[in-house]
Amino acid sequence: MSGNTIGSVFRVTTWGESHGPALGAVVDGCPPGVVLNEADIQQALDRRKPSTSVASTTRKEGDQVEILSGVFEGKTTGTPISLMIRNTDARSSSYDALKDVFRPGQGDFTYQQKYGIRDWRGGGRASGRETAARVAAGAVAAKLLARSGIDVIAYTQAIGAIAIDRGRMPAEKNLRKSVLANTLFCPDALAAAKMEKKIAAVRKKGDSLGGVVEVIVRGCPAGLGEPVFDKMDADLAKALMSIGSVKAVEVGDGLATAGLQGSQTNDQMNKKGFKTNHAGGILAGITTGQQIILRAHCKPIPSIARSQQTIDCRGKECIIEIHGRHDICVLPRIVPVCEAMVNIVVADHLLRQKAISE
Repeated sequence: MSGNTIGSVFRVTTWGESHGPALGAVVDGCPPGVVLNEADIQQALDRRKPSTSVASTTRKEGDQVEILSGVFEGKTTGTPISLMIRNTDARSSSYDALKDVFRPGQGDFTYQQKYGIRDWRGGGRASGRETAARVAAGAVAAKLLARSGIDVIAYTQAIGAIAIDRGRMPAEKNLRKSVLANTLFCPDALAAAKMEKKIAAVRKKGDSLGGVVEVIVRGCPAGLGEPVFDKMDADLAKALMSIGSVKAVEVGDGLATAGLQGSQTNDQMNKKGFKTNHAGGILAGITTGQQIILRAHCKPIPSIARSQQTIDCRGKECIIEIHGRHDICVLPRIVPVCEAMVNIVVADHLLRQKAISE
């Protein structure tokens, strides 16, 4: 199985399945001397764990990270950093009745078609559980970026049809504090309260919801990105689209630009720099020095308790209802995953630029 590695200089390979003994990541290419310990990584992993939010699963994994290599006396050594997270609360027997059935909206059918075999215990490698390894690796990237004054922050922009009110957004210096102030990682407290009510109502119906994660990169210098096929926005879009639930990615004004005119979307300049940021901090695949603005659109969780028609592995039609421990919405838990993937891509491009400028 290829396709488990991302990055050119700062390279991340993830491994493991939802119901296996453990999962993890190997980070290669991180420079020596970066201050790093398990607490730095744990802080990010704790944000991904199920919370008291009505959107979260009841599966309670401790997600305690272990650094197996690449760190000595609290600093990276420049050698591969191996990270492991043990699975401690998997209940594989809950999937016994589904092992021969293709669940709608899941990767069961496609994995079977591609490999002729699949791990039916929670989706195996296709499970959202895999993203814990991404978050661990992203925390390493964040420590590297912090040395250059680069900060990545993600938050819930919308759940279902309920979106934040830009007029209620906090001042930039208070953004992270506001994001962490509620279990949905939403900087608009009023919108967050409405989202909680909507999620609770949908849960009672046995259904699920989608949403939008917004990601902001602050302090990114101009000049990062490798045209033409490794453009910064192209790599960011690929990284976010590699997350199982993400179905679309916007950069800057994104989809709205298709209905506008050039005079409305061009970012004009004066002596002080750019007057606007419709482009989302990237032009011609290279960063402009402004904030990078991204939005990841996530589909509803496919595991729902409502009756759905499908087929089994012999092609026989059947009706299933999926019960058990599942999120109702990938937000808020996908928020730190999006943040991690952006950290990894920006870290990679930062090191690529340093390689040609030093």
